[in-house]
Amino acid sequence: MQDILAQISDEARALFGQGKVASYIPALAKVNPRQFGIAVAFTDGQTCSVGDANVPFSLQSISKLFTFVLALKAIGDDVWKRVGREPSGAAFNSMVQLETEHGIPRNPFINAGALVITDILTSHYAHLDYALLGALRKLADAPMLNWNTEVAKSERGTSHRNMAMAYFMKSCGNFHNAPELVLDNYCRQCAVEMNCVQLAQATMFLAHSGRNLGQSGQANAQFLNADDARRVNALLLTCGAYDAAGDYAYRIGLPVKTGVGGGIVAVAPGIGTIAVWAPELDAKGNSVLGGFALERLVELTRWTPHAT
Repeated sequence: MQDILAQISDEARALFGQGKVASYIPALAKVNPRQFGIAVAFTDGQTCSVGDANVPFSLQSISKLFTFVLALKAIGDDVWKRVGREPSGAAFNSMVQLETEHGIPRNPFINAGALVITDILTSHYAHLDYALLGALRKLADAPMLNWNTEVAKSERGTSHRNMAMAYFMKSCGNFHNAPELVLDNYCRQCAVEMNCVQLAQATMFLAHSGRNLGQSGQANAQFLNADDARRVNALLLTCGAYDAAGDYAYRIGLPVKTGVGGGIVAVAPGIGTIAVWAPELDAKGNSVLGGFALERLVELTRWTPHAT
């Protein structure tokens, strides 16, 4: 695996310059674009990585995966009363469907859906920030994980479209808390920083029938039941890459969640997880090098969504 990752890294770095860093969030526009890291964590506790796999980056929309799981754990299937589970076919920050669909977002991974999930968690937790960080620190076995205050402030200052969606959903009765409070929580969760090794570890429960791994690499607590882990993976496969989800399913074929910070996490059930980071994005907001690296990894390993 180490040799495979080294080969992929060499090939991916030849693509530098084919994308652009996210510029609509000023703090992300400052990130050095020519960085690439990838890490693979296996269900037996082993990890391989190359490149900038230990450099922290902003999770952005990858955080939506973790908040959705927390909401699923908190209220179960009641979550589906407020958000759908279909691909949107529209940009992650699109407002178009909300009016025709009466304020019910298509899925939890577009911005409108993630805002509803954060609204649910804001009602459930007195201090959502620390509930989310606590879960991530445990999953990643990284007690010092935190959010980047500069990124959170920068994102909050440019959240006009998200605020508009929140107020529209509130007008439809699908938003229970003050939009300002929810947006504060939302921007902090998007600004959580991890590196590739930590992110691969944090998502291991999705490759391991809902079970997390401890430091020893042995099965630890059941973080999510096996059926729900399977369902989360299904949603990641169909909705995890913005309006490029179909293309990612065709080219890569693994459940993924992307973020405009340049990160992508992918799940190979029964085998392990892959986290890749490269800040240059394509027109859909997905990492250019990251998507290429995952496609090459699947070609070279033959991993599938139903691997065992």
